[in-house]
Amino acid sequence: MDYKIREIHRSEYKVLEDFLYEAIYIPEGVTEPSRDIIHRPELQVYIAGFGKKKGDMGLVAEVNHKIVGAVWARIMNDYGHIDDETPSLAISLYKDYRNRGIGTALMQNMLQALKKNGYKQTSLAVQKANYAVKMYKNVGFEIVDENEEEYIMLCKL
Repeated sequence: MDYKIREIHRSEYKVLEDFLYEAIYIPEGVTEPSRDIIHRPELQVYIAGFGKKKGDMGLVAEVNHKIVGAVWARIMNDYGHIDDETPSLAISLYKDYRNRGIGTALMQNMLQALKKNGYKQTSLAVQKANYAVKMYKNVGFEIVDENEEEYIMLCKL
């Protein structure tokens, strides 16, 4: 599948709402939550006012001029928070575009962009049962903490 990775344009920031919802891990057999879940404060931290805070960076994946995935970074007090100098990442793709290498390419491009912008490391939180844990490890993330449900992962740049 042909795809292109590029910076997200300011006019496209609204699409991060879709990808925030897509990033919610739903275990097999569990009903998907209502879309309004993204309006909860603990999830709004990922997208509210995106582009206005130091460290806000985003990339999208396009297939036939359609955005099919996004990865974005911001310094925030989220589930994967390490410190106030370490951006946390969120990444997701529409279901039909998963397991095709696009997520890995998005992540690798974001890691390069963060390094180029002077960051030393980045973090994320991921449900232990999420298949993406393997991809995160493959691109250089290591588990640095965990709770009952999630891993906190860190990647040195």
